[in-house]
Order: sequence, then structure tokens, then C-alpha cells
Amino acid sequence: MEFANEIESLVHLWQDGALNRRELVRLVAGHTGSIAKATATLAAMGVLGAPERARAQCPATVPEGAPDIETQNVEFPGEAGTVFGYLARPLGAPPPPRARAHGTAPRPGVLVIHENQGLTDHIKDVTRRVARAGYVALGIDLLSRLGGTSQFTDAVQRMQAYNRVGAAAYLPDMQAGIAYLKSLPIVQRDRLGAVGFCAGGGNCWNLAVTSPDILAPVVFYGTPPPPIEALDRLSAVLCIYAELDRNLTGRMPAVISALVDKRKSFGFHIYQGANHAFHNDTGPQYNPVAACDAWTKTIAFFDLRLRPGIG
Repeated sequence: MEFANEIESLVHLWQDGALNRRELVRLVAGHTGSIAKATATLAAMGVLGAPERARAQCPATVPEGAPDIETQNVEFPGEAGTVFGYLARPLGAPPPPRARAHGTAPRPGVLVIHENQGLTDHIKDVTRRVARAGYVALGIDLLSRLGGTSQFTDAVQRMQAYNRVGAAAYLPDMQAGIAYLKSLPIVQRDRLGAVGFCAGGGNCWNLAVTSPDILAPVVFYGTPPPPIEALDRLSAVLCIYAELDRNLTGRMPAVISALVDKRKSFGFHIYQGANHAFHNDTGPQYNPVAACDAWTKTIAFFDLRLRPGIG
């Protein structure tokens, strides 16, 4: 189909909660030529038949200004200039320059890696969730090379900006984020993890197989999966995938077999009845039961790998 890639990208934005249904149909109509053809195209893709889920709040959600979490926007040097981020820490962990003076014990650090929408409010919420669990969390902005996510208020523009930055830039910017975490006196520099979603899950895979610092990577429906030979460099991994995300989940059996053959420490969970982006509580495919269970497993994995003895 002509414009198939563009339409799939728009559907992906809808899945991630960046577009509502009306916006999706309108934008697809720009490619198909009419609302009727757009509706038929989306129906054939199984999109418009997907049920809207109630916005039940997962207990993990942590609102901005939560009294037990301290947050700040941060900047740090990267390969191509300044990288932006959102730092969240549990209450009682002083701002980084004061930590040693206050005698605060350092905590493990976690890098939070966004989807192809940049550092959105949802990803900032996820960053606060990690902090509530007792970690120093850094939500990285992989649109920093173009001025940061805040420069793009439209969902399509943010996706296009993410694609313009390109895969070759994501890894060095994530590595800059890891270096920044390691530089903070409130972070236990030898206890670092990462969590990524969708495109960010693919980036998390890449970081996990290239950075020996990452002891606890968590991949939510990450794409693309890593080359089999790259798994030799993996420390451990927790994989979260969805039954109805068939194209992506169907690519994982070879990865699982390789993890077993290479005797790697890993967990792999496929959530029955859940679809791509099921953890994103701002999107239409949010599945609160699967999301909350997956988050519980995520924190348990961080505790096991980064805080041994408490899990």
C-alpha cells in the first residue's frame, strides 16, 4: 500500500497515546485522500476495532509534586553538545552537590529511555515511579541534539525529530546519561540499571549489550531486538512483551533460545490479551492489570540485581 510506512507510524503514535482516534483518522486521511478511505484502512489494520480501556490508575503512578519525590531538570555534556534530562530521587536524597556533605548513602541509579516521542510527561511519570522505588532515576531526552523534546509540541513533529536524530546518536547520548549518573555523589556508580519502552526498549537492548555498567536492563516490547552474537556481552535482562503485539513478539524466540544457550540470567514475560504499549497509561492500549504486574516485576528485578539482599 502506498504510504503504508507513514500510516503505520501514525498508528504507532496512537498506540503510544500521542494521538486520539479523531486525530489519527484525520492524519491518515491526508494520505488516503478521504475520511472514508482512512476509516476503512484503519479498520483493515484492526485499529478502530480495538476497545478503548478505562483510565484506571495503576498504583505505580506518581504525580508531579509528589511529597516523597524530588525532581529537577538537568543538563550534562554529550558527544554532540548538551544532553537534557529529568532527574528524580527519593525524598531525603539531597540534590547532588550536597549529598556527600550530608553523609547520604548513595543509591543505585536507573536510566529511563523513552519511546519515539521524546521525554514526555508519561516518561517523566515513569521516572518518578523508579525514584519512589528507592532509586535515583534519570529520564534522558534523546531529542537533545535538536534542542530537546520541549521544542516540538506536535506528536508527528516529535516522531520526525526522533527519526532525524537517528540510531547512531542514541547510544552515545545514553552513554552520556550513564556517565552523568555515575558522576553524582548520590548514585552508587557500580549499581546501574535501565528501562526502555518500544523504540526505547530497542535502545535499552543496545545499551545493555554495549555497556558493562548496565547490570539490570528491562526491555518493554523493545524493537529492534539485538543481534544474537551481541548477547555474549549481556549481563542479565528482563524482557516484557505482549501476546497481541504479534509481529514484534514473534521475533523473540531466537533471542530466548540464544539466552538459554549462552546461560544468561534473564526473565521473559508475555502478557496474554495485552498489545503493544500496554504499559502506557496515556494510550488506548493501556492494560492496567498487565501494566501493574509488569511494573512489579521490573522493580523486583532492579532490587535483585542492584540491591541484593532486599529483594
